[in-house]
Amino acid sequence: MNEAAKNLRLLAGNANPELAKEIADHLGIKLIDAQVGHFNNGEIQVMISESIRGKDIFIIQPTSQPVNDNLMELLIMTDACKRASARSVTAVVPYYAYARQDRKTRGREPISAKLVANLMSAAGLNRVVTVDLHAGQIQGFFDIPVDHLAAAPALAEYFHNLNLTKEEMVVISPDLGGVTRARKMADLLDTSIAIIEKRRPQPGCAEVMNLIGDVKGKTCIMIDDMVDTAGSLCEGAKALMKMGAKEVYACCSHGILTDPAVQRIQDSAIKQLVITNTIPLDPKKKCDKIVTISLAPMLAEFISCIYENGSVSKLFK
Repeated sequence: MNEAAKNLRLLAGNANPELAKEIADHLGIKLIDAQVGHFNNGEIQVMISESIRGKDIFIIQPTSQPVNDNLMELLIMTDACKRASARSVTAVVPYYAYARQDRKTRGREPISAKLVANLMSAAGLNRVVTVDLHAGQIQGFFDIPVDHLAAAPALAEYFHNLNLTKEEMVVISPDLGGVTRARKMADLLDTSIAIIEKRRPQPGCAEVMNLIGDVKGKTCIMIDDMVDTAGSLCEGAKALMKMGAKEVYACCSHGILTDPAVQRIQDSAIKQLVITNTIPLDPKKKCDKIVTISLAPMLAEFISCIYENGSVSKLFK
């Protein structure tokens, strides 16, 4: 182990062990020897088999499906580390669950994203690192530091390698709320943007109403923070093709891909869906149109900057 990283330790839950191992390999360290399992009655059991007294612990644990199990694993691992006298505990949560419940849209609704933030703080976390929150203001739900990273640079690099000219491309925001994200991607690719105007008559159902911008004869790159059932994405791609687009790519930070998302994508006008590994892709959901890129190098560099008390500003650019 690098002498400078002698107190740095990585702890992995069951949410995404492959990502945790990849981050550890980039940092040149081993994961903490620990068991994260269940008792016979379903309660979560955490057993750390080595001393972590005085160490700086980074827990790699997205709160993806099964959401509640992975969230409880994170909270219990945090408690175990605090009680084992770790110097600091940082949660690296590439995908933050309940982020879509960030406000009240009608009476008697919870703000679950705030509740999850309270739980993480109460468990004893010193810091949270996450990627592409559904709403950036969720950072304000925490009373501890939150580092909010963007997957756009990694996604932009993938499309840059397709060797398309800036005149051939246009970045598409699938709704008015995603314009900032699309603008960032367009700046990275040095190209223009267009915006799909849609309405949701009911949750999980979207209708394309209009298009702001020009897509005729161009390669469209739709970008979103997450793809769940892929209904909006596929309808958007169909509308773009009807409006004269040459071809349609899609990309997102978090590939949730609940049924029937994969089948919809396979049958859609989308040429490729590019996702990151913030959420592990179930082998049953793999198909020719879905491409996964890794955020492990970015997360490893960020962890190193935090541990060494260096500036992280350059990683936000």
